[in-house]
Amino acid sequence: MELRSVEELMDLLYTCRGTRDAPDRDRPPVDLHDHALRTAALLRRGRPADKELQVAGLVQPVGGLLWPGDPAARADHAAYAVRALLGERVFRLVHRCPRRDAVADDDLLTLRQAIEEGRTAGFDAGVLEDWRTVLDLLAARNSRLGAVD
Repeated sequence: MELRSVEELMDLLYTCRGTRDAPDRDRPPVDLHDHALRTAALLRRGRPADKELQVAGLVQPVGGLLWPGDPAARADHAAYAVRALLGERVFRLVHRCPRRDAVADDDLLTLRQAIEEGRTAGFDAGVLEDWRTVLDLLAARNSRLGAVD
């Protein structure tokens, strides 16, 4: 599935509300919607200018809705779903995040750390609508870059 608009992405992210991730014996399940907001907020605090990194943290749970099962497959589906809309960097970050064999640069390590911290962080991360402008800006920039004259 390829998301074609920010509205489709927002709808999918709203659908994550109340959905729990797969239970893991090492950690309790978390609400995917809340976890995505906390992850993105942590990335915004740590890297306020890096909108693509923040959005990668926000969109990473959509793969769980598109492909319930193996975490690597979920990441693949999430990455491919947002690639055309949000660009190659967001695609690469989401795609490589669960792969422990992937060469981890500073961005990938920061994303992984925020995802882990977002599981237990106890703060108000705002609402999904707070991210619409950032998503619109990234989608507009990506559509301009991919446009054919």
